[in-house]
Amino acid sequence: MTRIRGAAWIMGAFVVGALTMLPLVTSSRSVLTWGFLVFLYAALAQSWNLLGGLAGQVSLGHAAFFGLGAFVTRVLWLGGQSLATALAAGTAVVIAAGILIGAPTLRLRGPYFAIGTLAVAEILRITTGNLFPEVSTLPARSLAGYALAPRYYLALGAAVVSTLVVWALARSRFGYGLAAVREDEDVAEAIGVHVFRHKLAVFVLSSALAGATGGIFGYYHLSFYPQFVFSPLWTFDALLITFLGGAGTMWGPPLGAAFYLLFREALALRLVEIHLLIFGALFVLVVLAFPGGLIEAWRMFASRWIAVRERGG
Repeated sequence: MTRIRGAAWIMGAFVVGALTMLPLVTSSRSVLTWGFLVFLYAALAQSWNLLGGLAGQVSLGHAAFFGLGAFVTRVLWLGGQSLATALAAGTAVVIAAGILIGAPTLRLRGPYFAIGTLAVAEILRITTGNLFPEVSTLPARSLAGYALAPRYYLALGAAVVSTLVVWALARSRFGYGLAAVREDEDVAEAIGVHVFRHKLAVFVLSSALAGATGGIFGYYHLSFYPQFVFSPLWTFDALLITFLGGAGTMWGPPLGAAFYLLFREALALRLVEIHLLIFGALFVLVVLAFPGGLIEAWRMFASRWIAVRERGG
């Protein structure tokens, strides 16, 4: 198992290095856009993985924080603030919203928590659509200087940072407390874990990462309806990618994001009308065959391959 983990780290470092060089060797907009989307979805899925995978709190309102980060960042940036200031302010607003929303909803458990977070996200989506019905479009001066490479690097950085946060948190004392909460909240409380504090802290951290990812999306997009960034699709895509790659794992969301986008685009091009149905069925089959997602499948095949090689040696 140690050899497998070491190989995964080496492979991950190599892939990040190669992806960092990509804009230097190609200027293809399609390639850089696809890379940007993979990183964006990986970062968003990792932010959901913190809450749903490590802590076992299945939130259906993640789009609220992604949308809030995108909206605030874009408004401030288009208003003349620097991108760094806009991203920091957007993330700060999301942290405050995470505390305000998490404090009451985390008193709920199971499906009640999921429904409560979904209700909050829908309220934000409808309110934003009513207050800001017009399209948010980049002005001519921003369009003239639009470059894809900075957006690409921002998304890559978000994916790397969120992945490292998951890795560090899972191996910390706080992460062990989250694991106890995920398995059984009553038992966790009995052994000295302050369940509510753990849940609120990881909820706010998860929200902050989602908000920062949304801010990058707001910086990337040429035009969109503000209501769009609050769409529940952002929540369900993050949830789907996490379980497809492997919930509660470090490498699951990045792997799931690449697999999800690759197959979604391939199916959408060839089977326009039924690609969602086929992808849904494929997802169910993967989850049924490998409940731990693609990461569990990789570990199983890698262990068998190493065992065969050792027998052969």
